[in-house]
Amino acid sequence: MEKNAETILAPRTDLAVEMQEELEEESYLEGISIRTKIDRHKNIKETIIQVENKTGANILGKPEGFYITIEGDDLSGLDESYHESMSNALAKHLKKLLGDYDHILVAGLGNQEVTPDALGPYVVQNLYVTRHLKQEKIIKEAITLSAITPGVMAQTGMETGEILKALVKEIKPEVIVAVDALAARSSARLNKTIQISDTGIAPGSGVGNHRQEITEKTMGIKVIAIGVPTVIAVPTIVNDALEQFLKTLGKGKLVDFYEEFTDQEKYQLAYEIVNPYLADMFVTPKNIDEAVKKISYTISEALNQLITA
Repeated sequence: MEKNAETILAPRTDLAVEMQEELEEESYLEGISIRTKIDRHKNIKETIIQVENKTGANILGKPEGFYITIEGDDLSGLDESYHESMSNALAKHLKKLLGDYDHILVAGLGNQEVTPDALGPYVVQNLYVTRHLKQEKIIKEAITLSAITPGVMAQTGMETGEILKALVKEIKPEVIVAVDALAARSSARLNKTIQISDTGIAPGSGVGNHRQEITEKTMGIKVIAIGVPTVIAVPTIVNDALEQFLKTLGKGKLVDFYEEFTDQEKYQLAYEIVNPYLADMFVTPKNIDEAVKKISYTISEALNQLITA
């Protein structure tokens, strides 16, 4: 029990915007700036969180840097014009973060054989890679874009970070763009949210499967991370269901008692309810196959916009 209490203080999430939402008091926001823009016509919400210093980093639990969240209800839907709007919004932020870099290495992280983890490999499939074309002088004006799907350790026996570090040494890109599937705290954000950050990524951290981090410190070059939440922890779902159930009961001693719990204590209770069989299980929406393919195309189109920008 004590071990669980130490390690499960809050629902697992890779999204900075969800971590920020847990900070309820203004005093907690020291060292963190937040800007939000809502385009009601296009139904897109953009949140830019900047962790400005070590104080902010300690509070949010994220390294110093920018965390940009783009949210939209129709991201996994069939509306092509909506996907174009999301691609344009993503490309706009990527251009700002990438600046004048001329050689980009895109790393599609994850396991293509497991659909919720296949986002990165799918993105790479739709990229317009140009490195070989520029080497052969077939094109001249475009930026240099190379890409790789490094797989996962179970397939290769190597850390993804080890593979990328070797590639950086060999082909000398100026920046890595790592694309990966994430975990969310809220089921409402699954397959509907894109997060961009300039602080790199720790593959598998949201699901408790920690691998070597891919950051500027480990790679020696800038790392931009793009992620979409595709899974959610079972205790989080139980926690949400429990809160909804108690709301239907109305006022009462049980409800009043439960409301005295902190968010961490509520999550701990949900964890204990499903422990040990479901506590470490993650689930994904039933339309994940179609959703991941559509979202990956949206991300690919944003990256393709950078080539001739």
